[in-house]
This record gives sequence, C-alpha cells and structure tokens, in this order.
Amino acid sequence: MTEIGANIKQLRTSKGMTLKDLSAATNLSIGYLSQLERGLNSVAVDSLVKIAGSLGVTLQYFISLVDTPQDDGLVVKSYEREIFFAEDRNYIQYHLTADRSNKTFLSRYVEILPSAEDDELISYEHEGEEFIYILEGILTLHFSHKKCDLYPGDSAHYNSETEHAWGNYTNKMVKIICVHSPNVFRADTDTD
Repeated sequence: MTEIGANIKQLRTSKGMTLKDLSAATNLSIGYLSQLERGLNSVAVDSLVKIAGSLGVTLQYFISLVDTPQDDGLVVKSYEREIFFAEDRNYIQYHLTADRSNKTFLSRYVEILPSAEDDELISYEHEGEEFIYILEGILTLHFSHKKCDLYPGDSAHYNSETEHAWGNYTNKMVKIICVHSPNVFRADTDTD
C-alpha cells in the first residue's frame, strides 16, 4: 500500500490538487486520504477507482505500479476476479481460482440480485457436491422441494445431484462463496 499511497500523492500534487480537493472529488475523508498517501491505510478497490477517476487515470495506473510476485495461479486479487457466468441478470458468478485446470474442486464468489418470490426459479441437478457460505444478505435455498432461509455466517453442504436452487426474495444483494466438486475445468475431467 505504501507504493500506491506514494503514487496517489505524487499524481495529486502534480495536478495541483490538495487533499481537500481530492476529498471533495471522491467523497473520502481528508484524514483517510492522508493516511493512505503515507501508507498507513489499505484501500478498497472501489475507493481506488474513485481516486483514479478524480486524478484522471484508470485503476490500472495504480495496479500496474505495484510489484506483484510471479503469477503462479496461487493468488487472485479482488480486482482480478473473472466473471464466470451471469445468468438472466439474477446471478453473477466469479472465479476465485486463477489456475483451475489442476484443482480438485471449483470455488466461486456469487452475487444474487433480488427477485420476487413468484418469479420462476430454475432448479439444477449436477454431478458432485456443493458447499455454500453466506457472506451477506438472506439466501433462500431450495433443496429437494423444501425451502430454508440462510443468513450471514450460515452454510450448507449438499449432494448437488439432488434438485436445488438459490433465491433472493429481499431488496438487498446476497453474496455467497460456493465450492463444488468435481471441478469441470480440471484437465483430466471427463466432460462427456
């Protein structure tokens, strides 16, 4: 974070902006920005996007300045997550693993948008087993013709060959971590 903070300060001063100017442009406090520039705070991606936009650069300007270890598929930064699947604008699924070709299970981060309870819900069955952990919101798990509401911190582990589906009948986003096996991206997985 020290490198990002120093580069924010350098870019800000080169544009003749004060911390007060940057604070007004980003809606981030002067104290927070000052600590960030001195490497005393970490920065969330959405805040860094605001800062970059206010300074007339893209997020990549700051990301490319950070020395990262050789890409060995071990770490996926939040800003590097790939969208795996977006279904009817109700589900957005992101890969959490960079190199999926040699992993036993598949991990995903899923955002589920609100929907009406009477909207048609498509149930799925697929090979293997599935584990979900609720990060945020209230998820309604439909499993084997039963419904169960799951809250942040709750989890479920089930055989995915049984008909199942996820619903979000609230007015807030639901965010979950999902892990399932087998990994369909694994190089030695038979996809017939």
